[in-house]
This record gives sequence, structure tokens and C-alpha cells, in this order.
Amino acid sequence: MGKRDRLSDDEIAGFVAAHPGWVQAGERIERSYSFPDYGAGVGFVMRIALLAERRDHHPDIALSWGKVRVAWSTHDAGGLTALDLELAELTDRLNTG
Repeated sequence: MGKRDRLSDDEIAGFVAAHPGWVQAGERIERSYSFPDYGAGVGFVMRIALLAERRDHHPDIALSWGKVRVAWSTHDAGGLTALDLELAELTDRLNTG
């Protein structure tokens, strides 16, 4: 199976169970992160943006004071793919350092 092939519900459920904070929301996975101020959230968004550009795969991001919500999905696959799960894990790593 390729990185852009749609995953099964069981594969998605396994990922969500093993990755605290991530939830399935329809055809995507999403997570919210908290920050001490607006600038820290903006910095996090910029790190995600650089990752997304390198991978040519872009999440939906919502930024507000002290909070960032990130959602991954592969629109042309009609749902979640291995690439989305990989980038979700990398998003968590960007948050921790």
C-alpha cells in the first residue's frame, strides 16, 4: 500500500489510540495544541508550514491566542492516508522541540 492510499477505519483507530491528543473527525485527524502566548503558536505554525512545503502535503490550521488546531487529510484520496499519520507524528515532534 502506498503512502497516499486511503486507510481502513481500523488503521485510523489504531493510530488514534496510540497517539494521545489526536482524534478522528470525519475524514481527517486533528489535534489542538496550547501555547503560553500568541507568538509561540505562530512559531509552531511556521514550523508546520515548512514541513508541509517540504512534503508537498498541507494541513488545515486554525490559529488563535495560545492555541493551534491542526488537521491532516488527503483530499484526493477522500480520507486519511499513511502520509497523514506520518505528518501527524512529525507535528507532535515539532511541538516538543
